[in-house]
Amino acid sequence: MGGKGAFWQPIRTFALSQITSLVRRSTLRESDFVAPKYEKVHNFKVHTFRGPHWCEYCANFMWGLIAQGVKCADCGLNVHKQCSKVVPNDCQPDLRHVKKVYSCDLTTLVKAHNAKRPMVVDMCIQELEARGLQSEGLYRISGFSELIEDVKLAFDRDGDKADISTNVYEDINIITGALKLYFRELPIPLITYDAYPHFMEAAKIPDADKRLEALHEALKLLPPAHCETLRYLMGHLKRVTQCTENLMTGENLGIVFGPTLMRAPGLDAMTALNDIRYQRLVVEGLITNEDVLF
Repeated sequence: MGGKGAFWQPIRTFALSQITSLVRRSTLRESDFVAPKYEKVHNFKVHTFRGPHWCEYCANFMWGLIAQGVKCADCGLNVHKQCSKVVPNDCQPDLRHVKKVYSCDLTTLVKAHNAKRPMVVDMCIQELEARGLQSEGLYRISGFSELIEDVKLAFDRDGDKADISTNVYEDINIITGALKLYFRELPIPLITYDAYPHFMEAAKIPDADKRLEALHEALKLLPPAHCETLRYLMGHLKRVTQCTENLMTGENLGIVFGPTLMRAPGLDAMTALNDIRYQRLVVEGLITNEDVLF
């Protein structure tokens, strides 16, 4: 009896390890579909409530006839003005309040749609990689502005149901134009105002290794949703440079995307003009070193 047990033991152990491995792989596949838990601050605005209202944070009555408290424009949370200072950064935007795709805060949009990245970015890049990577001057050549505006309206109206296929927009430059417009119209740029000076300082470092290290540190300052979107975009732009038919190098794409992805508020004209060179170097560096930085 002991002999039979000894015979079957290795087989049982092997079978158990295979089942465990299958379960682990299944769990990993399922986790691919779980949207990340991005932290988001509330977008409170002073609000006049009609009828009696109670604070949703402290549960006390909100006194007064006008401007009794504040309301989050993204999730609808109603609280006292003083309570708004201590409410956790746990805003979960509601699609009833988030009406647009373009010109909407990036983190607000992805949380409202329970996604990793804005659907504009995912859908445009998927369309471009399916039929446009070999197009000469990709991202450099502009499409018709009226049709780009049509794509914008389609996303604002239909969200991820927008049709941007070749049946509707045969010219691939319409899709590149719509993607660039999305980034230009973000209220907070993809490379945020707070992180901007750190990226600019990194671009000015002459030593390549130290410059790469500084870019890596600057990336840590980006909100998670911004960093994930930038990672996905840089991977795409790296693939664009690897397709020689389109004649687009990392330097060319840096010229196109530098001012599109990053800008500093309140700069005088001369400083802004001087920054363009370093913006190009930042984007070119992110593309070239995409596999190391992200």
